[in-house]
Amino acid sequence: MKLSSSLVAVALAISPVLAVVPVYGQCGGMNWTGETVCASGSSCVFSNDWYSQCIPGSGPTTTPTTTTSRTTTTPTTTTVSTPPPVSTGFVKTSGTRFTLNGSRYTVVGSNSYWVGLAGYSTTDMNTAFADIARAGGTTVRTWGFNEVTSPNGIYYQSWSGSTPTINTGATGLQNFDKVIAAAKANGIRLIVALTNNWADYGGMDVYVKQIANSGNHDLFYTNAAIQTAFKNYIKTFVGRYVNEPTIMAWELANEPRCKGSTGTWSGSCTPATITAWAKSISAYIKSIDSNHLVGLGDEGFYNQPGAPTYPYQGGEGVDFDANLAITTLDFGTFHSYPVPWGQSSNPQAWGTQWITDHAASQNKAGKPVIIEEFGVTDNQPTVYTAWFNQIISSGLAGDLIWQAGSHLSTGDTWNDGYAVYPDGPVYPIMKTHAAALKSRG
Repeated sequence: MKLSSSLVAVALAISPVLAVVPVYGQCGGMNWTGETVCASGSSCVFSNDWYSQCIPGSGPTTTPTTTTSRTTTTPTTTTVSTPPPVSTGFVKTSGTRFTLNGSRYTVVGSNSYWVGLAGYSTTDMNTAFADIARAGGTTVRTWGFNEVTSPNGIYYQSWSGSTPTINTGATGLQNFDKVIAAAKANGIRLIVALTNNWADYGGMDVYVKQIANSGNHDLFYTNAAIQTAFKNYIKTFVGRYVNEPTIMAWELANEPRCKGSTGTWSGSCTPATITAWAKSISAYIKSIDSNHLVGLGDEGFYNQPGAPTYPYQGGEGVDFDANLAITTLDFGTFHSYPVPWGQSSNPQAWGTQWITDHAASQNKAGKPVIIEEFGVTDNQPTVYTAWFNQIISSGLAGDLIWQAGSHLSTGDTWNDGYAVYPDGPVYPIMKTHAAALKSRG
């Protein structure tokens, strides 16, 4: 989507000799110098080389031990009757389905682009993921990027002229480590987009401006220096999480098109341009990470010149069927915003047909396809019920609503008119749908 920005605090008993880490707090990781003993009722659980987290469990507080090769902590053995959720195995595909450890995996949930960008506490991150999980969600799509030229707050890459610097510190990738840990604690898998077609959180236009000193958005797909810079970012970001099963998939970008927020392009960008770029970048990701799935993150526009409605006509430089055929893309993605796309006379009916057509593309290609963003701002319960029914009956592989909303300690999360909150009318519908989707044969 083109954008325009709690758990109850745990009472801690402080030892006279050693402080303890609160539930969901950090208790270990590379270069970690803080406390390593978890609050009573929780244990220090390894997430990745840079982050271990105190996860609730019925066992006693444990004191982690360290290895000589890294400062990540491993808790001593305890007896826990109900262990915390742990991500094991990587999500794969089998025909038009997703699988996990040999069983069907259902992609259903929400978008939460903001969870790793707003400087939220670990407690608030856990609240956000818990809200989605309570609605039956298994999967959350989020942003793995934030390009800045003046470092401030949470950011993942800063630019000085044409030179980018990836932020691996507490306000950068270490913050994303916490996002992963919170998702894992709530049994959620993540789909992570690696850049943005739009200017929100920097995205492609920052690369183009800083390296090529141009406003032509489509240079992102063809300029060699820009491709090198993007691949360097991918190498660091993706490489950090190669062995992290909480991540379900990488996405090349959020909503790639020939035009971006600048509205300018060279005029030579066609659907073939973005398809060629998608082949190159997806193959590069596969070369450094064979564990995770890769998707494009596009809106699912077709390339059918002369079709009666704009999203089918190919004018944005996207060819859904051609991209779905790329061997290094494991699944297809599409979005649905009928009203902003000019289909306001009957958005419910138009969106239902959009789902039907993409399910047909899924079956033809023999790959899973998910509607990973969708939204209306009016009559949501009725429209979403119709779309959910069509998703199930069409055999589409899964869906993620745009977007999740939560009531956090700092206030409500960002609402662009589409947000659905746990106490709103859409959540019960989401919960019923998630159960139906999971039980579908």
